[in-house]
Amino acid sequence: MLSAIPLLSIVLLLANLVAFGAQTGFAEPLFVLTLPSGGGVAFATGDVLVVLGLFLLYVEIFKATRTSSMSVLDHALSLIVFIVALVELLIAPRFAHPAFFAVATMCLIDVIAGFTVTIASARRDFAPVNQG
Repeated sequence: MLSAIPLLSIVLLLANLVAFGAQTGFAEPLFVLTLPSGGGVAFATGDVLVVLGLFLLYVEIFKATRTSSMSVLDHALSLIVFIVALVELLIAPRFAHPAFFAVATMCLIDVIAGFTVTIASARRDFAPVNQG
């Protein structure tokens, strides 16, 4: 049952904590990653959410390759996560940030890729056998 929970809901939950619970916003600097060249990459809260979302999106697409009865529930919950992210993006001013737009886009990609991969693998699994 826990495998049906969309991992991008974690990113959405963290984004809600940033937007409503914390005094900091999506643009609040968190840390600087020093590169071997001597340059530094400054990461803000929104940047960390986007990077975490990209990693979890990869796992979600990998989860979509399995065909089980739980995959239908997983896709339905992913759709709900996307709808919540879309509504927050369109209605709540606190979410008007490019980082949250990227998170909502990742939720959309999760829904589309999940259904696409599942349909393609189901088509392969249930292809008619050539009886010659």
